[in-house]
This record gives sequence, C-alpha cells and structure tokens, in this order.
Amino acid sequence: MTEGPRRPAVAGQFYPADGTALAREVERCFRDPRGPGGIPPPQRAKTRTVRAAIVPHAGYEYSGAIAAHAYLRVAQDRPPQSVLVLGVDHHGASRGASLSDRAWATPLGPTAVDHDLVRALDRPPLEIDEPAHAREHSIEVQLPFLEYVLPKPRFVALEVGFGPYAFLEEVAEVVRAAVADRDVLLIASTDFSHYVPAETADRLDHRAIDAILARDPRRLYDTVQRFDISMCGIAPTTVLLAATRDWDLTPHLHRWGHSGEVAPMRDVVGYAALTLDARAPAASALK
Repeated sequence: MTEGPRRPAVAGQFYPADGTALAREVERCFRDPRGPGGIPPPQRAKTRTVRAAIVPHAGYEYSGAIAAHAYLRVAQDRPPQSVLVLGVDHHGASRGASLSDRAWATPLGPTAVDHDLVRALDRPPLEIDEPAHAREHSIEVQLPFLEYVLPKPRFVALEVGFGPYAFLEEVAEVVRAAVADRDVLLIASTDFSHYVPAETADRLDHRAIDAILARDPRRLYDTVQRFDISMCGIAPTTVLLAATRDWDLTPHLHRWGHSGEVAPMRDVVGYAALTLDARAPAASALK
C-alpha cells in the first residue's frame, strides 16, 4: 500500500475540476442526445447482468455521452463488489502491465482501492507501479462515472501497455484467475480511430467492433494490426476479451459515434460503448 490517494491528472481538462460542476457534467452526458437520453433511475435490479464494458476516454464533451450508454446499464444492475478498470499506456510509462494499490481522487472525492484484488493480480507479468499511472487519463476519466452510478465503489487500476499477442494473453490469464469467484465488473477503456475522416472511422471502427461482438481477442488484435486502426486501447480490450472468453456472455453495441458529431471537423476520433452481458435475469428481478 502507498500513501494518500493518487491525485487527478486531467481534472479541468477532460472534465470539470469542481465537484458540483463535474456531477452536472456527468448528468449532462446521460441526458445528451448522443447519450441514453436521461439520468439513471433510482431503482436497481436485484441481479447483475453486465459483467464487462468497453467505454471511451476522451474529454467528456466529446465521448462522455457515448460512455454514458454503458454506465446506464451498470447503474441499472445490482452493484458489483469491485471494478477492475483496464487502461491504456499513452505515455510509455508502464513496463508492461502496471497496477495501482492506492485510492484515486477526483473532484467527486476518492475512489477506494480493492487491496485484496490488487494482491490477487500482483503476479508476473503484472506489477505494482504507481509512477506509471501519474499522467495517464484513460482510467481516471472513468472514475466520476463509477462514483455517480455505484454506491461507494471499490476499484483497481491496471494499465496495459501494447505488446505481442502472447503477452496480452499472459495478462489475461492473471486477470481471469484473479477475478474467478469474485464479484468484479471489468471495464476496458479505449477510443477507436484517431484523426481520420468520419467515413473512414466508421468503416475501420466497425471492423474492430465486429471482432469484439464475435468475442474473439485474436481476431480483434489482428484486425487492428492488419488495417492499421488507430485504436489506442487495443491492449486492454484484447485482455478483457481474452479474460472473459469462457464466460457465458452476450455482447451488445449500444452506440458508436465520433467527435465530429459535437463540432464540425475534417478528421475525427471514434468512440463506442459496448457491454458483455450475462443471461438476462427473470423479469421479476428488474423491479
């Protein structure tokens, strides 16, 4: 364990630095026309259907409404005991797969760490490496959504650097073993195509999304490589798919969109919200 919460790196840039303004911004994402259209209702199911989600991590203005589609589904479920957020290494700071064993602060307050889950994950090729997380935003921007939709969430941050497919399978095997017999929601943080025309982003992103919907990690990895898709979170998304490949889940694409929907621009960044859902519970459990 380490001292004090990890301080936010992108508050005031990717999302508001004031707690009240941030809560309003999260609600705006839910109400946005590109989002689900309304804030989550107070009622929750008695069971948990969403076992994993894939969400974007750009500034809330651009991708928050897309992410809200997946978080609405999480808000409708029984809360998980813990959340494992798989993020990107945008800065090359990780030595491979880096864990954090500390709470993380946002303007909404600290998000507690699940130390027991960290201990289960802390084995090669994963390691605790706090400095690797210092500037990374892909996990941080998920926390205000988690704080909004879950009561007192506990989470673990795992930054996954890009590497050979065999390395990602090794990471996935550790994740699979660590979450076995635990009530953990898995989240992979990724944007899709970067700075290409909207038509190109649509075409390329749906090649990757088709592989995700097929729940085929190798196909996703190879598709992104073959078609040179600038999907920054290919590593965490591949790990999520590989770690859950034996689970009885149904994938759903809730929304694909791009930054050009917010403001006119020649080249855009693509975003998608997907969930991997267990068999639907009985209707009576949804009251």
